[in-house]
Amino acid sequence: MQERKLMELAEAAGTIAIVGHVRPDGDCVGSCLAVCNYITEQYPEKTVDVYLETPPVKFSYLKQFERICSDPETGKLYDLCICLDSGDRERLGKNVVYLDAAKTSICIDHHITNQGYAAANFVKADASATCELLYDFLDEEKISRDVAECIYTGILHDTNVFKNSNTTERTMQVAGAMMAKGINFSRIIDESFYKKTYVQNQIMGRAVLESVLFLDGKCIFSVVRKQDMDFYGVEASDLDGIVDQLRITDGVEVAIFLHETENHVYKVSMRSNNFVNVSKVASYFGGGGHVRAAGCTMSGSVHDVINNLSAQIDKQIKEHEA
Repeated sequence: MQERKLMELAEAAGTIAIVGHVRPDGDCVGSCLAVCNYITEQYPEKTVDVYLETPPVKFSYLKQFERICSDPETGKLYDLCICLDSGDRERLGKNVVYLDAAKTSICIDHHITNQGYAAANFVKADASATCELLYDFLDEEKISRDVAECIYTGILHDTNVFKNSNTTERTMQVAGAMMAKGINFSRIIDESFYKKTYVQNQIMGRAVLESVLFLDGKCIFSVVRKQDMDFYGVEASDLDGIVDQLRITDGVEVAIFLHETENHVYKVSMRSNNFVNVSKVASYFGGGGHVRAAGCTMSGSVHDVINNLSAQIDKQIKEHEA
């Protein structure tokens, strides 16, 4: 079975690096720590290091969260590099150095835009999350409560609490199997998904208040500029959930949220409800993601960015209505 490939490589490796995509979300952090905990529980003698950009502190309840290193070291070599939840090399950011230097590598991912960049690649685009796919690579009897918390967290966040269209019967089966391990699933949902700080609520409120409908009300966008983030004292991770709040606006097919990372450079997050393939739109501008959730980085004025995105989205809307 191909699922044995991960553990076969792990068994043969003395040193292992685990890496995920830039701006790590719940599925990225969850899958990386699930693999870390599983391997260290089965093979405590192995050297296992996890490299991610600084993850949101709301995931600090996951075991070995403190093990995450956010400052990559050049020249460090590993027998095996495990890449999780990253659709391409560029999405690994600075941590791509561990992929390039490793003796061998494996990628486990669910992004439809993944073309395969590791020595061994396992991509399943119809999986709701990398954590859902990862379940098939582990021995169910050896999945501890700590590993189960990681897997459940990843699925929870990539399905928007089991509400997105990527949620399938298989998704619920895996989530149920993790619940059977004794995890406190209600606490995980409240503390990692719904709970927000006062300033996080403030910045979301401002983004919703200043949102704009376009394309006859079928699309909505909002933007948070760098000066706004500085004013409220928030980081990019504090903007989680804004695009999903915009998405549930009545009559909207596509929601777009922009946040400025540097002068006239914007991180674009897109969500769709029914028929627009936002991964196709994101790919056109050098990004990627999923059919209903995708993103990219674009430069220019807000007017230019929205106009360019609008042209690609409108094509799909007209094709659908034809």
